[in-house]
Amino acid sequence: MSVLMKFPRPLATFRQLSKVGPSVNTLRRAWLAAATITCLISLAGPALAQGAPKVKFVTSEGDFVVEVYPDKAPKTVENFLQYVKDKYYDGTIFHRVINNFMVQGGGFDASYAQKPTRAPVVHEGREALAKGGDKNVLGTLAMARTNEPNSASSQFFINVKDNDFLNPTPQSYGYTVFGKVVSGMDVVNKIKSVPTGAAGPFRSDVPKTPILIKSATLVN
Repeated sequence: MSVLMKFPRPLATFRQLSKVGPSVNTLRRAWLAAATITCLISLAGPALAQGAPKVKFVTSEGDFVVEVYPDKAPKTVENFLQYVKDKYYDGTIFHRVINNFMVQGGGFDASYAQKPTRAPVVHEGREALAKGGDKNVLGTLAMARTNEPNSASSQFFINVKDNDFLNPTPQSYGYTVFGKVVSGMDVVNKIKSVPTGAAGPFRSDVPKTPILIKSATLVN
C-alpha cells in the first residue's frame, strides 16, 4: 500500500508575497504615518497633562492654590488670569471676611484704597452651570460684583461653606463660579476665622490685622 507523503509547499518568494500583500512602499508609508502620530502624541502629552490652570496665592496667613476652568467660564477665567499675569493682586488684601460665608479680596491695597480695574467681564454663571461647572459650594472660587450682573472686574471670593443662595437660577443671575481651592484650604480657614471690625471705608467685616496677598502667580 502506497502512502502519499504531504511535503510542505516551498515558501513564497519575496516577489510572490508582494503580489498578494501590501507593497513595500505601502508598508513604509503606514510605518511613517504611525511614527508621526506617535511623535505628535508625545509632544502633546505635556500640554494635556498640565490640565486646568493653577494660581498660587502667597498671603500673610500662608499659601493656597486655586484651579480655574476656562472650559466652563472662558471669559471670566481669561479676565482673572490677566490680572494675575499683570501682578495686579500683589499687595492687595482680603478686605471682607465673614466666617461661615466667604472671604473676599482682590480690589483694595493695604491702605484700603481701591485699585483701578479694566472693563468688567460678562456674567457667565448660568453658562458655567450648564456646562457642568461647580455651584457655590465649600472651597469654590467665584467673582464678586455689584447688583449689576455684568459688573465683575478684579474682586473674587472663596466660599467657606455651601452657599446655595448664590447659585445662578433661571430667575437670578447669581455669582459665577470659575474655580476652586485645590490645596491650602487650611489657610483659607485661618483667614475666615480672624477677628474683624470696621476699617477704611468699611463699617464691618474687615480683618483687624490686614491679610495681605503678597503674590498671585500662575504655576502651570
